[in-house]
Amino acid sequence: MRAIETITGRVSVLRRDDVDTDQIIPKQFLKRIERTGFGRFLFYDWAKEPDWELPANPILVAGRNFGCGSSREHAPWALEDYGFQAIIAPSFGDIFRTNCTKIGLLPVTLARADCDAIARAGEAQIDLASQEVRWPGGTATFEIDPGVKRRLLGGFDDIALTLAQGTEIDAYERDRERPGPATTALP
Repeated sequence: MRAIETITGRVSVLRRDDVDTDQIIPKQFLKRIERTGFGRFLFYDWAKEPDWELPANPILVAGRNFGCGSSREHAPWALEDYGFQAIIAPSFGDIFRTNCTKIGLLPVTLARADCDAIARAGEAQIDLASQEVRWPGGTATFEIDPGVKRRLLGGFDDIALTLAQGTEIDAYERDRERPGPATTALP
């Protein structure tokens, strides 16, 4: 997982509320276990609509309750594979938000008015360390769990966090070692 400090660039805008994970990546594309290659199926049904356009910019600005519905990990995988590095929305589905942070896709919750202003500006910068979003004509701060923030700033996925505790894990295992099987006296 790559470390995140700032994400800067153009924004893509999806002006729809209650976008569920089945709309993000339909179920027929969930047959693979790799995390790559899902971007081409992103919003598969909507992409067939006339005048559909969603450029692969670093930042996606979306409506409220983005990522609601089922807990499929494929939805963040598809968004990341498509090219998004961050999603700004008034609210997110809880499991979706967690799944995003597990792969280094930054979900940022801002007021709808700020989301609308960023969409109009067409570009933004997200500074994770200062928990601030800046765009031409405005700034806003956002909240993030301190543990999640540390993981994202360091680029640590769950495996990296476990491996970072290698010395402590080895010591624990050594302390638990005993010769032969455990025996228990029978009454």
